[in-house]
Amino acid sequence: MTDPSFVRQRHVTDGRDLAYPPLPEALTVPVYDNHTHLEMADGVEPLDYREQLDRASSVGVRGVVQVGNDVETSRWSAEMAAIEPRMLAAVALHPNDAPDYEERGELDDALAVIAELAGRPRVRAVGETGLDFFRTEEGPRRDAQFRSFEAHIEIAKQNDLALQIHDRDAHAAVVATLKRVGAPARTVFHCFSGDVELARICAENGWYMSFAGTVTFKNAPNLREALAVAPRHLIMVETDAPFLTPTPFRGRPNAPYLIPHTLRAMAEVLGTDASTLAAQINSNTELVYGRWDSEPVGPPPTQPIGIIA
Repeated sequence: MTDPSFVRQRHVTDGRDLAYPPLPEALTVPVYDNHTHLEMADGVEPLDYREQLDRASSVGVRGVVQVGNDVETSRWSAEMAAIEPRMLAAVALHPNDAPDYEERGELDDALAVIAELAGRPRVRAVGETGLDFFRTEEGPRRDAQFRSFEAHIEIAKQNDLALQIHDRDAHAAVVATLKRVGAPARTVFHCFSGDVELARICAENGWYMSFAGTVTFKNAPNLREALAVAPRHLIMVETDAPFLTPTPFRGRPNAPYLIPHTLRAMAEVLGTDASTLAAQINSNTELVYGRWDSEPVGPPPTQPIGIIA
């Protein structure tokens, strides 16, 4: 087998329904899922990336940005995008992983790998990177997050790539870092988790806001309020699959084919129809990442994906 379907297994929590939801009604105007993790197995019968993309295509999701979180998954993402026309790649060290690399004395080497992967064909973003203060208290581990974040910003700028930001409980610090270091020309707040104030800051700076299934959650009125004030030309949609499954299937395995639920909920918040919003999001997404067909895919590799000879 030249392309193993999975690199990771999602942790199974007790009581969670592990059945994939049914296919939603297809979108009339197609969109892209600009942040997903197809290398991660989930569900009773995990869907590999081919099945995921086939289902997505059948409901009007024409392509995905496959996102790496560490050296291994970033390499898988870059090499899989090189052979799969419906996939582009983003590569990075997740802010919760960066401190572990630092503690092992491996952060610089890992960042060098990300810099090399960022120059490969069909890698169109550096991410997900950023700051996560939910899991990291002040001290050396948070310092490592800052160092990694700033290095990723530079990698994105050096390669003229989009930057996908992970921002959890760290809005002010993320914004301050972007302003101090200088944000890349195309900066995306993945799984936007802020409020109206952060949405307005993003609008002022031309930063994109990508909304996930969380915008459909009953306990997330702040996200819908932020969406309502976000300029249409700065909005995108994502799954963050296999996480953050939209209502009415919250808690079950997520997948790119469930984008229509999130898109229709967003259209309702904005008082528009799904097709109009999909056309806008489609345009926004291609402005950030380029066209999925602008670089040809190559033949399957002669050795397993993610393995260095």
